Amino acid sequence: MLISEAASASGLTIDTIRYYEKLGLLPKIARRRDGRRDFSAENVDWLILLFSLRETGMPMERMRYFAQLYRRGDETLSERKAVLLDHAQHLDMRRAGLDRCAELLAYKLRRYDEMTEAVS
Repeated sequence: MLISEAASASGLTIDTIRYYEKLGLLPKIARRRDGRRDFSAENVDWLILLFSLRETGMPMERMRYFAQLYRRGDETLSERKAVLLDHAQHLDMRRAGLDRCAELLAYKLRRYDEMTEAVS
């Protein structure tokens, strides 16, 4: 599939895909006879993973490390799993922090409702 189709399927922009490729975050992408990229289903799955990792705050350097491990093959499975587990723990901590903030916000909104009703 063309880069525009891969962009639509992954949620990334064409520019971001090219940037990720330049950074070495993508596995080898085949080229058509005319030189255009020919994305496979595996390439799109990888783009979707990168989108999710970035969307959830994984630093680019950590993503690059993860991509390097992936290129080295199955010998790095445990290391790749460790990277993802570490990121999952980071997300759990962020989620807990966001939950605390949401609770405080809900409390403040209830208080404003009470104060508005008292004034009316």
